Amino acid sequence: MRVSFDLDDTLFVNPAKFSTEKALPFPFGKLYRERLRLGTIALFKYLKENGIEAWIYTTSFRSERYIRGLFRCYGIRLCEIVNGERHAREVQKNSGEALPSKYPGKYRIDLHIDDDISVKQNGDTYGFRVLIVGAEDGQWTEKIIKRIEEIRAAERRRNHDNRQL
Repeated sequence: MRVSFDLDDTLFVNPAKFSTEKALPFPFGKLYRERLRLGTIALFKYLKENGIEAWIYTTSFRSERYIRGLFRCYGIRLCEIVNGERHAREVQKNSGEALPSKYPGKYRIDLHIDDDISVKQNGDTYGFRVLIVGAEDGQWTEKIIKRIEEIRAAERRRNHDNRQL
């Protein structure tokens, strides 16, 4: 299973408005100024322990190296990163039609986590799953885990039904 996360206002949050993980120690805190939403470290540990690939899918043009480095400082290993540059190159390409700002289906991502309702609307239109996590919510990680387990249960039922045929 693959789960992707948006960065800005989903995982990277303003500490004046959200509870956050501890700031990185010097010198890393100077290099990586973004703060992770409280619960991110435990959530990514859960994903790893349960064999779930953790991806980042962002419209930001931060480099893959920067994103990977920041998460590594928190002890988090990411499977893949789709930033704005990669999305433009691999999804938008030279397409004349307007495509969504994120298209997790292109990468066989099972669930995308975002704060932007327009991404959810695009998911409904283009057939990919999106779970919205918004403002300060102490239960945000539990909501994600619950949705992951619902998807896994549906997959198990589907596989079981296919074996019955």
